[in-house]
Amino acid sequence: MRFLIECTYVYEHPQDNSGIQRVVRNIVNNLNKLDTAAVCVPVILKNDKVYSVTQLSPLRGQGLRSRAQAWLSLQHGRLARLRNRIWLAYGQRERKWPFHHSPVLRFFLRMIYKAFSFCFAVPQKLLAYVSLNYVDKSRAVEMVPQAGDVLVLLDSSWHADFFPVAERLQKEGIGIVSVIYDLIPLTHPQFCDEGLVRVFEQWFDWIARTADGFIAISQTISDQVRSEVQWRLGRDMADQRWFDYFHLGSELDQANSSAVVRQDVQRMCKAHSVYLMVSTIEPRKNHTYLLNAFELLWDEGSDVALCFVGKIGWKTEKLIERIKQHPQLNKRLFMFNDLSDRELEYCYSHSRALVFPSYVEGFGLPLVEAMQRGLPAMASDIPVFREIGGDSMAYFGLSEPESLCRLVRRFEGSGQFPAPISLDNWSWLSWSDSAMQLIGRVQGQTKRQQAARASIKSNADYGRP
Repeated sequence: MRFLIECTYVYEHPQDNSGIQRVVRNIVNNLNKLDTAAVCVPVILKNDKVYSVTQLSPLRGQGLRSRAQAWLSLQHGRLARLRNRIWLAYGQRERKWPFHHSPVLRFFLRMIYKAFSFCFAVPQKLLAYVSLNYVDKSRAVEMVPQAGDVLVLLDSSWHADFFPVAERLQKEGIGIVSVIYDLIPLTHPQFCDEGLVRVFEQWFDWIARTADGFIAISQTISDQVRSEVQWRLGRDMADQRWFDYFHLGSELDQANSSAVVRQDVQRMCKAHSVYLMVSTIEPRKNHTYLLNAFELLWDEGSDVALCFVGKIGWKTEKLIERIKQHPQLNKRLFMFNDLSDRELEYCYSHSRALVFPSYVEGFGLPLVEAMQRGLPAMASDIPVFREIGGDSMAYFGLSEPESLCRLVRRFEGSGQFPAPISLDNWSWLSWSDSAMQLIGRVQGQTKRQQAARASIKSNADYGRP
């Protein structure tokens, strides 16, 4: 059996290092280490074709075309982030005088920012066309899938344009398995960009009807996927698909031990008892809850520090403005939006605890990254965090910040982390283990599904007159 592991977005954007990109890169880079009879081939779907990936990221000193493609892809990402900052600035401005009181002025303000954003949208689309359609033959080679292959959609495929290719492959006898990271745009659309909600809805409707099986990154999400597919297709159709899960690894693969850790990060960790929050800054991550809790602690005279690590996402204008204007900024409140893996590892090693107050998650990768390095974690009491941390994690309720304050006070006062079981008794998967778990479970479920279908066909043929 041959598995085609789709990694199109990461191939096209090798500089991205957010949650899903970390997963894809680490799984793909560990495929050649697996002790399995299955053949695993990283692939990309581009230009209505399938390409076998020989090298996920371009190497330094590689050919001019490869370097040019990587550079163009980098510029495409920078323009996208610039447009995001433009609209962030618009959101901040429209709430201020005189625009706050005048719909007419807000309309003209929006038109100005829209025109400004459009100036960057055109070169962004041109860069996308040039950089994303070109395939570097030193990194990817066209291949022909064979009947019996299984296409595993590992990457963030909901924004992709290769659905017709996948459907054609399925008609040619290739199985399709979808990796599901979460269903947040469906279950909690209030936390997401409206455009993402629409795109994700269309994608999930397509994948629910197309995929032979679904493998989520936690049992919690797997159960949600099964329920959602049953609701959309009916129980009988859903029973023709399989549902399973695997868990993510914990290493920081891009942490270069020789890289420099900036002085601001070192000074923060040396001067304070730091409580670390690592995630994209967006509403569902609930940074506001943390800020409210630590303000209560600071009002009591506590010298603990709160540090936000992560890129700025959507719907955070008020929070970012509050952070930038906060009297404790760079004193007991810190924010870093561009830490390297080496700097992140330094923070994990020199902080007091990780705090993670998310309303909803598919997994919670920073939790295992931190705990695997001996950094204890306090997290909101939601099912997926219980699945990951068990009794080695401390949990707080989200109804009031005081719930977290009590844990921090107890930890700071006694020096003993307020979890039932010591972190010394907790262990987690490596990325190699995670890749093995993914391939093993997909292989097992696929074989069982094929056997069941063969049995049904055999029985039907036996009963035929």
